[in-house]
Amino acid sequence: MTSQVAASDKPTASVAVVTGTASGIGKAISLELRSVGWQVAGIDLQPSPGCELSLIADVTEAHAIAQAVKVASAELGPVTAVVSAAGYYETVAVSEVTEEQWRQMLRVHLGGFLNLMRAVLPEMLARRAGSIVAITSELAVGGGGGGDAHYSAAKGALQGMMRSLAAEVAPAGVRVNAVAPGPTDTPLLAADSPWRAPEYLQTLPTGRLTRPEEVALCVAYLLDSGTFCVGETLNPNSGAVI
Repeated sequence: MTSQVAASDKPTASVAVVTGTASGIGKAISLELRSVGWQVAGIDLQPSPGCELSLIADVTEAHAIAQAVKVASAELGPVTAVVSAAGYYETVAVSEVTEEQWRQMLRVHLGGFLNLMRAVLPEMLARRAGSIVAITSELAVGGGGGGDAHYSAAKGALQGMMRSLAAEVAPAGVRVNAVAPGPTDTPLLAADSPWRAPEYLQTLPTGRLTRPEEVALCVAYLLDSGTFCVGETLNPNSGAVI
């Protein structure tokens, strides 16, 4: 695990740890949080130039994530918010999903969230304060149908874990919520993705894909304003699931 620091020596603002910050939704989240006063420690397999602190680590490796959170606390101050946004998407017919593809999908989305929770919850529970947001998916709510059953299963499991964890830690002052985007206009979706096809876009009330900035606004709301939200899910999905 390596880090790159672009911050002052002393903490000056609330600190958020965000995973998946090198690009896409995670990057948009880090930029939005910084714009409203957060210091952001980004965790990704690639550098995250949009963060005060860029940490290179694999969310599937528990020790690496625990170490990254320790570095974030030491460099920026106590971690008061966490956003689990690291993930990936692929389409494979369920009959052709290999054992490794199945396990990796669960390792990244569900295991990555678990590793992050194990790293941050002890301090949050000790302080009796903290906010956690899991980035799930529209497919966790409405299911898919285009060769993404293993992805939907992993995100659905994450959705269930979020709700159970929210009930578990809310009495100790820690809030857990989720944002479930629909297909989002990021590099994660290939140019020939069926989600970009005009035939699909015409089914959406907005006629377009969700924008990463819209997902980021939902996250910022849950961290800063939605202090009454516990176990809730915001759904920026261009009206795909109403």
